[in-house]
Amino acid sequence: MGENRGSIAFFTTYRPPVPLDIFSCPVQPSSEKDELHLTDGKSYNYNCRVIPPAALKTILKRPKLASEATEADVDLGRLTGLIFVSERANNLETLHIALCFGANPHQVKVFSLADIYGTDAFNGVRMEDSGCIGGGYEVGSHTIDHSLVYVSTKEPVQERRCPWTVVYKTNLRTGETERLTPPGTFDLSPSVSPSGKKIAVASFQGKAWDGEIEDLQTDIYVMNVERSPSGLGRRRVIVNGGWPTWGSENVLFFHRKEYYGTKQDDSTAWRVFRFDISTDELIPVTPKEFDAITPAAINKDKVAVATIHKKSKFTDVRVEAQYRHIEIFDTTAPGASVQITQKIRPKADHFNPFVIDGGKCIGYHRSDMSPSQNISNMERYFHKIQSPFQDTGLFRVSGVFPTISKDGSKLAFVDNEFKAVWLADKKGLRIVYEKEGPDSIHSPVWNQNPDKDILYVCMGVPFKADQPLQICAIPDVSSENGQRRRLTKGRFNNAFPSTDRDGERLVFRSIREKDKRYKNLYIMEKADVGEYGGKIKRLTNGPWTDTHCQWSPTGDWVVFSSTRDKPEDAPETDNGLDPGYFAVFLVNVNDPSVVVRVIRSAYHIAGHVNHPVFSPDGRSIAVTADLAAVSADPMSLPLFLHSVRPYGDVFTVDIDPEDINKNKDVKKFHRITHSRYENGTPTWTLFSTDVLIKSMDSHTTMDFNISCP
Repeated sequence: MGENRGSIAFFTTYRPPVPLDIFSCPVQPSSEKDELHLTDGKSYNYNCRVIPPAALKTILKRPKLASEATEADVDLGRLTGLIFVSERANNLETLHIALCFGANPHQVKVFSLADIYGTDAFNGVRMEDSGCIGGGYEVGSHTIDHSLVYVSTKEPVQERRCPWTVVYKTNLRTGETERLTPPGTFDLSPSVSPSGKKIAVASFQGKAWDGEIEDLQTDIYVMNVERSPSGLGRRRVIVNGGWPTWGSENVLFFHRKEYYGTKQDDSTAWRVFRFDISTDELIPVTPKEFDAITPAAINKDKVAVATIHKKSKFTDVRVEAQYRHIEIFDTTAPGASVQITQKIRPKADHFNPFVIDGGKCIGYHRSDMSPSQNISNMERYFHKIQSPFQDTGLFRVSGVFPTISKDGSKLAFVDNEFKAVWLADKKGLRIVYEKEGPDSIHSPVWNQNPDKDILYVCMGVPFKADQPLQICAIPDVSSENGQRRRLTKGRFNNAFPSTDRDGERLVFRSIREKDKRYKNLYIMEKADVGEYGGKIKRLTNGPWTDTHCQWSPTGDWVVFSSTRDKPEDAPETDNGLDPGYFAVFLVNVNDPSVVVRVIRSAYHIAGHVNHPVFSPDGRSIAVTADLAAVSADPMSLPLFLHSVRPYGDVFTVDIDPEDINKNKDVKKFHRITHSRYENGTPTWTLFSTDVLIKSMDSHTTMDFNISCP
């Protein structure tokens, strides 16, 4: 059947344009020559932990690996193992095992869990994370099998605004897999105690995710690796904590955000704490003068953490103190730390440390900026990703607000600085329009008549409702003439244009009321000239925000995102950003009184379902939404500091293209992407991913400079 419903493209926030890879260095490095590259350098690799020798011997007995090495190789130190996340398999974020042969330099062979343990437990579209090893301890005369403990999003959850993150364990000898997280509960960041007997997790148990973007305020629970007749003995040990790591059988380190004051602008700091389960003693490990996150315990007193000594803004040219670095803190020597990565690469970010050889070395991941990473030889500027549906393709674009022409021959987007419009077509990849400074241009979209070769853009400061924002047309964009034609008059805030199928009319959202900030939809009767020779007709009218609009393939409806059902007593902002309460609606263009709500984030309406787009056949709508909450601790990610709200993942809902009223409050939705990052601004083209790659890739390489977050 193939991808006969076309393919969905989207942009990912937080994901660095330069691949992440895994490295280590001794605790007292002298220069960057002391740094060791731990993987094979293929794809993005991160969130690594060492596989203990005894567990590695068990893994080597699997048929896939039996010919690769022997137990003697492990005993003699010729072979070590790593478990980490890699995006090399269908561009999914899944766990892989690396066999590392020799010393420095060493040879590496990487295998997916599906390679080793089959596809019964490791298949389908999913995200995996936080692999660690449990078991291996004695109970009487019996040795408990080693097991891999990890997070996966493989089980669908129909409850809205709810995480899909569940902790599982897979027996390394038999391959049998068991869910450890209780039904209806969701966990993050598992860590196994030194004995292999206990697991600590950051959990949403007993609470709902309420739109938190950075500070999840999870609680830390402890449970047994092995299930007894009475269960796993799961219990809460810490209120408000994340990223747990064991220093001993009774000592946990974790991170937490502290607030110093009652106002929104008051100072805050992420700090690492030490908690003794046996005595309930809680002490801060890192000072409040800077941020310290993602701890990795070395022993009951020492812990490696990632630190950020000085906060930064998106527009900053960062200094050394604003980069994320790895340091070691010792609770027996308060106030002092051992700096690790500052001595190697002072102006590079280093993430999520892990302990090697009892603390003699510290591992981490960072963007690989080595000379071997020639940017023209990187992944192509769009990356095909495994889709949950055979009839619909999926790919990620390395640019913001991707838009594909109706005939599939052209792809346009803007860079991360919102400064330039890029075009990819049979001529290659190039800038077709550029402003002098950042935050000047966004939301490109093609005229749906491919013969017109017109690209519409929004010019002005994005995401600022009190600033003027104009819709402009770039005619004959493929010719690179650099011209533009302004379509909107006055100093209104206008955005998110979309033409009808003939390319004659254009719908957009605008703030037209004086002294108010309500956003409604309007239609330009002449898309070529806009308000300069054509009339404007109001499509929606009300004290709310209607935005992110797109014309249907038939031309009868417009889909849009709106806060019109927001309760009167709702807070002004949602976690300090926009007002929230976005749902997706359809409006009949010929009878604007007919408005139907298609999907909302949660049944109490709070949340975000945004950027809706129709499938080419009009039978589905793709959105970016927070329906699956978050899939990883946000503080473990590279931060993209901007005013844009991170929405979550891409989802679809099926609709009736004939009767608008049959599309009220669609209950079933489909999760399309599974990511720790933030996927947004989708577009849905008629063409398959293979056709698009073939039509553009022969002349196009990723040789442009997208600014790193």
